Amino acid sequence: MRLSLLKVFFAVLCCCSAIVTNGQITIHGTLVDKLSKEPVVGAVVIARETDAVAVSQINGFFRLNLAQGTQTILITLVGYIPKEIEVANVSDLGTIELETDALELDGVMVVSSFAKDRESPVALSTIKAETIVEKLGSKEFPEILRSTPSVYVSKSGGGYGDSRINLRGFDSNNIGILVNGVPVNDMENGKVYWSNWAGLADVTRIMQVQRGMGASKLAISSVGGTINIITKNTDADKGGSVYSGFGNDGYNKYTFNLSTGLMENGWAVTVSGGTTFGDGYIDGTNFKAYSYFANVSKVISPKHRISLQAFGAPQWHNQRGTQHKISTYKNENPDVPFWVNGTKFNSDYGYRNGKIYGGGYGYNEFHKPQISLNHYWDIDETSTLSTVAYVSVGTGGGRRISGTGNYRYSLTWYNGTPNDLNFLTHGGILNFDPAIDVNSVSDEGSQMIISNAFNNHEWYGLLSTYNKSFNSLKITAGVDAKYYIGKHGMEIVDLLGGRYFLDNAYNVNRPATTQLRAGDKFSYHNDGIVSWLGLFGQVEYVKNNYSAFVSASFASNSYKRRDYFNYTKENQLSDKVNFVPFSMKGGFNYNLNKNHNLFVNAGYFTRTPYFDNAFLNYKNDINPDVKMEKIVSGEIGYGFTSSIFKAKLNAYITNWKDKTLIRTYSDNMVANIPGINALHKGVELEIQFNPVSKLFITGMCSLGDWVWQDDVNFKVFDEGQTLLYKYNAYIKDVHVGNSAQHTAFLGIDYDVFKSIRIGANINYFGKHFAEFDPINRTNADYKDDSWRLPDATMVDLNIRWNFNIGNLDATLYGNIDNLFDKEYISDATDGNNHDMNTARVYYGFGRTWITGLRINF
Repeated sequence: MRLSLLKVFFAVLCCCSAIVTNGQITIHGTLVDKLSKEPVVGAVVIARETDAVAVSQINGFFRLNLAQGTQTILITLVGYIPKEIEVANVSDLGTIELETDALELDGVMVVSSFAKDRESPVALSTIKAETIVEKLGSKEFPEILRSTPSVYVSKSGGGYGDSRINLRGFDSNNIGILVNGVPVNDMENGKVYWSNWAGLADVTRIMQVQRGMGASKLAISSVGGTINIITKNTDADKGGSVYSGFGNDGYNKYTFNLSTGLMENGWAVTVSGGTTFGDGYIDGTNFKAYSYFANVSKVISPKHRISLQAFGAPQWHNQRGTQHKISTYKNENPDVPFWVNGTKFNSDYGYRNGKIYGGGYGYNEFHKPQISLNHYWDIDETSTLSTVAYVSVGTGGGRRISGTGNYRYSLTWYNGTPNDLNFLTHGGILNFDPAIDVNSVSDEGSQMIISNAFNNHEWYGLLSTYNKSFNSLKITAGVDAKYYIGKHGMEIVDLLGGRYFLDNAYNVNRPATTQLRAGDKFSYHNDGIVSWLGLFGQVEYVKNNYSAFVSASFASNSYKRRDYFNYTKENQLSDKVNFVPFSMKGGFNYNLNKNHNLFVNAGYFTRTPYFDNAFLNYKNDINPDVKMEKIVSGEIGYGFTSSIFKAKLNAYITNWKDKTLIRTYSDNMVANIPGINALHKGVELEIQFNPVSKLFITGMCSLGDWVWQDDVNFKVFDEGQTLLYKYNAYIKDVHVGNSAQHTAFLGIDYDVFKSIRIGANINYFGKHFAEFDPINRTNADYKDDSWRLPDATMVDLNIRWNFNIGNLDATLYGNIDNLFDKEYISDATDGNNHDMNTARVYYGFGRTWITGLRINF
């Protein structure tokens, strides 16, 4: 009965969308990307004379009714140059190639190792610019990937740009993030701080998630997978756009884009910029951010093109850095003597001079511009050379409250509750006035100060890729060279009413009685120096229904450390620590016919341990026991493609050996946990369904099982590198936390009229375990699993309306996220009893909204 009703429903939709008129002909064709030859899905095909509309299906096919005689059709899609075609009583238009509206995109795609369905034997999901523009709204950039299998994205504390992403249970440290083919993971710890890339969504043309080993040829940290982000280069056409949007909690966003297009002299220039600011959904998390992008390109000759590109996103934002018990958010905790603002509660800010002022771990500012020079050389018809030289100079850091009295602003770390010694207002937020009173009468300098933990860096790199084709064989080889200096330390920002500050940390280069003031460095000051020289190569075979690849890479990776406090000037530079990471992987894809394909891949690679693990006790002493981390991964998959339906199913297993964990606690204790193994395995399903031209349905489901395999020994040190404890951690068979192991997604988009599209997304997260604390797992008699968070389901809505303002094209966007205001826990740290009563948590955002207008000219 349900099936019959479904058939009737689709039949009605088809009838309503069809226009039948005497004297008409039906034309059809297939749209493909001129560069990749892949089908173009969702392009709008309009008859100029009659306004009849069709939308290309999953395989790029479209069908449209036209009046007899000569007619003109217009084909449009975000990211492509509009194409007009005159049709004169011809029904079959064959294959129609659409050109991207960006210059040099083919060269960037080569450097980025962009993968193709039914050819590249990897599990992949591709997000196009149209989806980002319509679906992202005011969400964090990584959240657009919630529609892809095995991805979990959280806003963490809720500050602007503080989101995190996990892929197959691995965090961003273990996901290769590439922007235009250039790795952007921190060279010391592998992290990606999305606040440094806050404007990236405005300039992204396409992004692709390659789960598992992926197709990247570089020796990068793609344990969980690779996220390939391709930004706009120089627009092929002259024009521009402006955008204005506003949303909940004072959210405002303004952007612009201008392009000369490709001029007759071979030059082309594109510039864009914007600003975003607001109060923040979470209490005390106001922010302000800017973004800028510029690309200058020159076609030197038919074989040579160059482009200079600059991108940056300076920002500051107040943060929330402390998790609390569920009972605290619910105002049911007797240890919290004040009322809190529900799930939005933030204990990490106060007020100074009438303005919100973030406390320790409650404020961040950073600017990380990246400048790259690209050269694309078509050597001959069968070989190319793509080279990019880049530089990134990052400056900024996070606020801290330092000094012997900083405990006044530290809540009890294991439960997030205040104590009688804290300087708080009656409303439970930070009170800085008592600190000023204490410091102003102190004969020993300020006891509490505002400081900045700075993490500046200089990063220089060269990436060059050579491709040579021999009929069905393609050979790729290249070099990846990088040099990085990370500059770390603590500097005084505000003495909070005191006259000077005395540094209790050990510094051999100045007397302990030295009176320090604003701008002086204290506590620690060191540089991390990383050099990398890598070579990579790949052989790819593509013929008829078969495709296969084998690739390998290796690198010389070295660490050195310069310590300005613990050593005299002539002894500040450590010896070099050398590593030689390498990777080997291969895969095979077989297209059984035009509908079915199978693929398999496997690989093994070693990874350099994090910088801090190569040295002991935050000094220049080299750790003799540091180990290379080893990863083994395999995958098998099946795909089905038809004109209206597409499905991809795959199973994977990843074994990580000799992994090192680093845990930092709020009372400045650090645990280094080396030599543990983790096993991640699961299945993933992804579908697209286009039953009628106006209706698009997408979905996915992923079922994972990720566990730690071994009990381990570890040591805990304080911030002064003093050994505090030695433990055995009993973590065998404990589930990997901080990421939902079961996820599902259903997306429905319907073109109500040719100019209006509405969409609904449903996201489900389950089997999500709290992040565990090794200190709570040292009793052999208690080996319970981490607390499992409640499952959660959220619904998002979006609408897009295209219309004209005079001769200008305009689009109105609207987004409502978490439509039903679902209350759910997004992050949790396991408590002493491994249950909801002792866990510390962050709640996810409730209902949020944004609307915006874009005008193109």
